[in-house]
Amino acid sequence: MVYVYKIDSKKRRTFFDSLSLNTVFILISVLFFLLIWTLLSAGIISESFFNNNVAISLENIKQMRLWTFFTSMFMHGGYLHLFVNMLSLFFVGSLVEKIIGRKRYFWFYILSGIFASALYLFFELLFPSGLGAVGASGALFALIGLLVLLTPNLPVYIMFVPIPIKMKYAAPGILLLLWFISIAGNIPIGNTAHLGGLIAGLFYGLFLRTKYRNKTSYIRKHFS
Repeated sequence: MVYVYKIDSKKRRTFFDSLSLNTVFILISVLFFLLIWTLLSAGIISESFFNNNVAISLENIKQMRLWTFFTSMFMHGGYLHLFVNMLSLFFVGSLVEKIIGRKRYFWFYILSGIFASALYLFFELLFPSGLGAVGASGALFALIGLLVLLTPNLPVYIMFVPIPIKMKYAAPGILLLLWFISIAGNIPIGNTAHLGGLIAGLFYGLFLRTKYRNKTSYIRKHFS
């Protein structure tokens, strides 16, 4: 669970090795957003190209544009969307990576993001809106769901809330708040993707708590 690596003094560490994987994900998201946004603003690519090749949607999956599972995960709908997600990912993702390790973190982040998109598509089948989705929120909620089980009593600050709230209360609170905002303000927020990510995180957290009882118990006590 918590990994300690013996560094070989003869092996030269590259710049990539010195970066946390979470930082790499943030950099990819920021650079990809700036690239796509610049191309859109310059008229080099169209909004149609963006919808067909970057966002995740039922139509794209029907057309076998399966790469949109990945491109949508690293793209955002605007500067505020990018800022909020990357700020949250900086704090939450850094902690999760330190707890479960670099390799586990990579696969957990990617697969939970795919699962979140899949649940979004499932609800699109049931209640079609015809909208595509982008954002790291699905994977981000998976990280939060994992922390609900590994560090349930960890006090965290939610944006614009001046008092710390325990993780086990903050996670469902954020999900319900976003759902309320989207309904009350008629704002297209990918709540079903958020739910999918949270479910993925809870299931993985349950798996780790079952397989590594002593280690996860120590982690819960350490962050209480």
